[in-house]
Amino acid sequence: MANQYTDLDRAFHALSDPTRRAIVARLAQGPASVTALSQPFSMAMPTLLQHIRVLEEGGLVVTKKEGRVRTCSIRPAAFATACGWLDRQRSIWEERLDRMEAYVAELQAREKKHGKRNR
Repeated sequence: MANQYTDLDRAFHALSDPTRRAIVARLAQGPASVTALSQPFSMAMPTLLQHIRVLEEGGLVVTKKEGRVRTCSIRPAAFATACGWLDRQRSIWEERLDRMEAYVAELQAREKKHGKRNR
């Protein structure tokens, strides 16, 4: 379980930066070279490589070097831990909201009943 949270922490850390999210969004369309990934950004190559390294450490991206070209690919399965955690949180909050809605309906019914007695 502790390892799961370490993976989750790394994934969310990797996704916490808008540049890294943009890289992930681009890679969702298919693999791309580091050079292609760098084109929409106005940053030095070492800075971009650092972002890619963080995505790799988060387990979200894998890189492969063929000759002089480094190609990045997304690891869809790596998103399963984050998606599972988010699904559990959504379920918890939906249950809480359902209970709150039922409670509000109960209060409204009591108020309506109480209001009728005073008339």
